[in-house]
Amino acid sequence: MYKNLAATLVAACFISPVFSQPPAPGAPPLKIGFVYVAPVTEAGWVHQHDEGRKAVEAALGEQVKTTYVENVAEGADAERVIRDLASQGHQLIFTPSFGYMEPTLKVAKDFPNVRFESITGYKTAPNVAVANARYYEGRYLAGIAAGRLTGSAGYVAGFPIPEVIQGINAFTLGMRSVNPKASVKVVWLGAWFDPPREREAAMALFNQGVDIMAFHTGSDAVMRAAQERGKLAVAYHSDMRQVAPDAQLLAITHQWGGYYTRRAQAVLDGSWKSAAFWGGVKEGMIRVDSFGPRVPRAVADEVLARQRDIAAGRLHPFQARSALLDNEGHEVLAAGRALSDEQILNMHFLVQGVQGKLTP
Repeated sequence: MYKNLAATLVAACFISPVFSQPPAPGAPPLKIGFVYVAPVTEAGWVHQHDEGRKAVEAALGEQVKTTYVENVAEGADAERVIRDLASQGHQLIFTPSFGYMEPTLKVAKDFPNVRFESITGYKTAPNVAVANARYYEGRYLAGIAAGRLTGSAGYVAGFPIPEVIQGINAFTLGMRSVNPKASVKVVWLGAWFDPPREREAAMALFNQGVDIMAFHTGSDAVMRAAQERGKLAVAYHSDMRQVAPDAQLLAITHQWGGYYTRRAQAVLDGSWKSAAFWGGVKEGMIRVDSFGPRVPRAVADEVLARQRDIAAGRLHPFQARSALLDNEGHEVLAAGRALSDEQILNMHFLVQGVQGKLTP
């Protein structure tokens, strides 16, 4: 499924003809649509994308008019909503969920003059661009903090796609870089947004002796569970201290406003082109900050120093200091080597230290 994904996302050079000319003075605002896979809440995946939408409005003012549709299931519902937005005159449509990729491509064929941005997708078309973030960089940094405080962590995950697997592995490698015997127990949910089940999975892992939780799902349920149990958890997508003031270890935040604004401006000035973008700490799309009150200053300083190292290219989360093994004992990377972007984007193994399998 991910064949040629690296060539698409990493090169960032797929170019199609420019679609439009700059708008004339007094032209109506650019209508921009956003489709969200879960409800808009105070934190989480959708919250961060909605913050990106608001950033577009703040930056471009009356030149744009944005609309969003929330809680849209992947599949047929997504196609219907995306098609409706295109039919209603939206000239730029952002679809930030992996399962929206195929519906986006299908609708794009019928609306060649509408521009689409498939966020976390990997297939382009003349009027479909793709973008994603190097979430694994933040995961590695969070793992360093977790490894300084415990040897046992848990991970509640949605689906075993490469993006999620990258995060689990990077988190584990971050832990083991400072605590070589650290382990991470994984529970697969088979859902992106299911707060009751997210909470249940977190509680089950805490009952198994886990001290710190990480998660790759859409709500703040894991954070709330950690707060209730007096444990720690890594906030994902957003700062979640509002719901877990004592439990937050740190937050891995996704910053979409800059990218969304650049792409909207490109439509406005007539320079929009189908392309691919994969940004991380260096590009300002991934940030680790918002340390909780139980994190020693020395640990926070260490994590921030390693974040600067990643931004400067001095640290690669998937560079093997010794031979990199999967959790079945097979060597997947020789000592001193680093996984290529193509290997990262096609990742389908769990590293040593992860307790779990690639099946929900």
